[in-house]
Amino acid sequence: MVDRTPRRDGPFDLEKTALLIVDMQRIWLEPGLDPDHSDWGPEHYFYIETRERVIPNHVRLLAAARSAGIEVIHTIIQSLTEDGRERSLDHKLTPIHVPPSLPEGLPPRALAPVGDEILLPKTSSGVFNSTNIDYLLRNLGVRHLVVAGVLTDQCVDMAVRDGADRGYLVVCVADACASPTRARHENALRAFGGYCWVTDTSTIVDRFAEGAAK
Repeated sequence: MVDRTPRRDGPFDLEKTALLIVDMQRIWLEPGLDPDHSDWGPEHYFYIETRERVIPNHVRLLAAARSAGIEVIHTIIQSLTEDGRERSLDHKLTPIHVPPSLPEGLPPRALAPVGDEILLPKTSSGVFNSTNIDYLLRNLGVRHLVVAGVLTDQCVDMAVRDGADRGYLVVCVADACASPTRARHENALRAFGGYCWVTDTSTIVDRFAEGAAK
């Protein structure tokens, strides 16, 4: 009997592929804005990684996805109310609260949504838990879900695992993700690697270009 089970690293059907950008927001990416890490200066590992590697790779991914006509979905941590009363208990206890009026809660200009790209605010770590993304992806006919963003061991991790459990062929773009330390980033990739294909930006950019050329 022929095994017809699809492979996560198999060819993409671009009409069934989406790029999911996780929590690439000014509040986490710009030194001095995150109230929980006000002691982190511009030369902290996380800011060096995001500035020199992750953000440039997101620019490449976004350009390639848009050129290939691939659906781009952005998620951000953002409360629906100014006082955050509808947040998850975990976000209340942490506490994490980004009110909708806070401009720093939006993506930086280089990574901002273009045209009618979907921007989903979420009030939990897992985008599948506090948004209707599963409903949206199924309506869009998405099969391959390419994930990149921050933090590797938190919100990216949950997007990967939850997406895999819901039947998507998940890809994690490792060099377009970051955590506060290299060890946390690398440990996360090893931990959730069984739920996705872990690859790099250049490979995905080439895949998008090859698919668009057909």
